[in-house]
Amino acid sequence: MGSPLTRRTLLSAAAAAPLGAGLAARPAWGRSGSSAAGPPNILLFTTDDLGGNSPGCFGGPADLTPAIDRLAAEGVSFHRAHVPVAICQPSRSAALTGRYPHRNGAEGFEPIRDDVPILNDVLRARGYLTGILAKVQHLTPIPRFAWDLQVGQTDLGMGRDPARYAEQAAALFARAKSENRPFFLMANAQDPHRPFSGSADEQNLPSRDYPAPSRVYTADEVSVPGFLPDLPEIRTEVAQYQSSARRADDTLKAVLAELEAAGLASNTIVIFMSDNGIAFPYAKANVYQHSTRTPLIVRWPGTTRPGRADRTHFVSTMDLFPMLCRAAGGTTPDGIDGRDLTPLLSGGAQTGRDRLTTVFHESSAEQRYDMRGVHDARWTYVWNAWSDGQTSYRAENMAGLSWNAMVAAAGSDPAVAARVGFYQLRTPEELYDLDADPHALHNLAQDTRPEVAAALAARRTALDAWMSATGDPAQQQYRDQIINPPATKGADAS
Repeated sequence: MGSPLTRRTLLSAAAAAPLGAGLAARPAWGRSGSSAAGPPNILLFTTDDLGGNSPGCFGGPADLTPAIDRLAAEGVSFHRAHVPVAICQPSRSAALTGRYPHRNGAEGFEPIRDDVPILNDVLRARGYLTGILAKVQHLTPIPRFAWDLQVGQTDLGMGRDPARYAEQAAALFARAKSENRPFFLMANAQDPHRPFSGSADEQNLPSRDYPAPSRVYTADEVSVPGFLPDLPEIRTEVAQYQSSARRADDTLKAVLAELEAAGLASNTIVIFMSDNGIAFPYAKANVYQHSTRTPLIVRWPGTTRPGRADRTHFVSTMDLFPMLCRAAGGTTPDGIDGRDLTPLLSGGAQTGRDRLTTVFHESSAEQRYDMRGVHDARWTYVWNAWSDGQTSYRAENMAGLSWNAMVAAAGSDPAVAARVGFYQLRTPEELYDLDADPHALHNLAQDTRPEVAAALAARRTALDAWMSATGDPAQQQYRDQIINPPATKGADAS
């Protein structure tokens, strides 16, 4: 792992590159804004709290996300893609630095450290025009990103108006063409973040100046995720969530239509992703697979083969950082955790992608709940550093109808009561066999069967090795609590 570059060193090195900063050094662009010799445009479209298996092309309802499904049919979809952390600002900060939160400074809603290079540094040195739509405050320090266009959620119908996204995107596309520059646009739909469409909480938003989704779902036509009990209130909230997800899809459709209209689609890398899983109990703000799995799609004309689905490789949204540095013709900074996934785009293979590690540090209320997760095709292993039998977990995924419905049902349903109690207190270790238990309902960490015990031991070793490799400050606590706890030390000493 290379040493981190300071921002000054990075920008100085970039300025010395043959095609570095300065309009005179930029390639000649055609009237359409594209050039065979120049770097491609980049459109990174994110949704807020969209589950990894919600889009139809990822196993969700067939009629939920027509625009996302169309994009997947035109590019490559990664079915084992994850964000490194399942909460908004840290997830986005990790993607634009290529580093885990404990290595970039944004473990919660904090700014990225000044010594950590960001994607905008690399792209700016290559002459890119940059823009961001919504979520401006979730990439900080804001001045470091130096967006050429930044539009907050208030001017985008609380981040829920497809037409306003299209209007602002069109303005950036037109400017890129007029200035003969490639662009990087990060368009961030606020949907399907709470408050969901049609919910009582939606009435409390500062403004309701945005349209309804193009398709509204009802409770009797949705399926409840398998990690939640099937209660009427949860069905109602899942329907509201799906309606919000449809409006996010409407927004993607509107932005892509403007890209086509501008004549820029043939030279634009389009990336679609969600920042984390759904904002329900046992999903967002945790480290389960359904917490961090993201519906990642990349459409890169001339590079990706239409309609290909990668169901084998575990990839991270941190891998986008080196991929885009390479695409832009820039130098990837040292010290990143992401790994260039370009070879996978055209159907190639990469070793070392049979598992990945995810993290969690703190909630949006700045409550600390350190967790680590190790995921592969069969097993999920979780370490809850905060679980001591007394500390009670509380996060934004417990707002709204679903958690309250679970608490109410716990009074008469022992199974629901067990789920409620476990969610609040957890246990230091969790292990799930996803082949037999895809919704991670049965913790096997105390199971003594040889196969399970071997799986637990292997994942403990893997997590400890990852902690060493990334300099995780929680490693000593992990070793003291799990690898070599006091009782074991005493036994060894005797």
